[in-house]
Amino acid sequence: MKSNKSVGLLIIFLLITVALSMGFFPSVNEGVETGMAGLVPMENLDGTTQTIFDAVNYTRSIHILAMLLVGFGFLMVFLRGHEFSSLTATFLAVSIAIPVYMAAKSFLPGEYQVMNISGFLFAEFAAASLLICMGAVLGRLKMDQYFILAILFTVGYIFNEWLLLESGVFRGFLDTGGSVAIHAFGAYFGLGVVATTDRKFKNKPAPKTNKVSNEFCLLGSMVLWLVWASFTSSVASPERTYLTALNTVLALCGSTLATYIFTKLIRGKIEVEDIANAALAGGVCIGSVCSTASPGFAMFIGICAGTLSTLGFSLIAPRISKLIRGTDTCGVHNLHGMPGLLGGLFAIGINHNVGAQVGAVVTTVVVGLILGRITGGILGFFGTKEDTYNDESDFFVEEEVEEVVEL
Repeated sequence: MKSNKSVGLLIIFLLITVALSMGFFPSVNEGVETGMAGLVPMENLDGTTQTIFDAVNYTRSIHILAMLLVGFGFLMVFLRGHEFSSLTATFLAVSIAIPVYMAAKSFLPGEYQVMNISGFLFAEFAAASLLICMGAVLGRLKMDQYFILAILFTVGYIFNEWLLLESGVFRGFLDTGGSVAIHAFGAYFGLGVVATTDRKFKNKPAPKTNKVSNEFCLLGSMVLWLVWASFTSSVASPERTYLTALNTVLALCGSTLATYIFTKLIRGKIEVEDIANAALAGGVCIGSVCSTASPGFAMFIGICAGTLSTLGFSLIAPRISKLIRGTDTCGVHNLHGMPGLLGGLFAIGINHNVGAQVGAVVTTVVVGLILGRITGGILGFFGTKEDTYNDESDFFVEEEVEEVVEL
């Protein structure tokens, strides 16, 4: 097929995108500088104000549920013949992670409260990380194994969350929207599971897609893009909620534009896998500094994330597959793993705490891979899915019948 690559024009597009991000830097834009200076902490909120803020966060929590069920669910429907399994596994994962996280945390020492909106939001974050992990092994587990994976992962997630945020080992670690704790941990836990289990699937059928499954995948991607700002701003302080939302949207704009430019530069035409996934990398990468970065820095972060993620899907993925000796079905390393780590490192530019940021990033990768490999070993005791990337082993599937309608 004829390539639709115009290198000169694409480079101009890239320069325009970078220039747009520069226009939002405080040092360039006086309006942005004034706005950033006016962000005064709202301390000691009275009861009425706190109730209003909690009510707003309730709305965000419902947005996040839409993100989990509709966004992630349909993003994983790209597997043709595995649609029922992808969506049902998503249902199971969310339905397990939220109550397991809340119940476990409520019995552990600390100030965690089940009966407030903050506790519910953190449980949703655990569910999001689980769905990321699940994407790595999607299509190669039986439905019962997704159930077991959900329980084991949530326990591991709580441990890593405690290690990064509560243990005191990484004081000063900045990760407001979970680039490292949510996205990177889920990705590397999933790769650990793949590294342990994938040898059982040699000579099995490869995953397949078609136009309809990719259209549903794009729908899921757009839902995620739409509500990502609710995900990041839900844990931001009241005075920084708008800044967080703006930063998130600008980061997503940056990654979407970068994905379009680099998928065409590398492949010659637009690859659906890239535009449905790498376009979201800005939302992943901005998480660590979503409430503290300037809007210009946020868009620049998005551009870097979209570029890295597109390179991941087009060039790096085969090398990772050889390294873990397995297949990352949804490319979670490209969308969540590398951009998540990059977001954690970008935070050094905000808090200047190299030790805490690098230490937390390395720890998350190591803990995720180790716990993932252990979980993969446990899942092996519950059998092996014979018909990979296929609904028929778990669902009653009606034969597709083509009907001819005379007009």
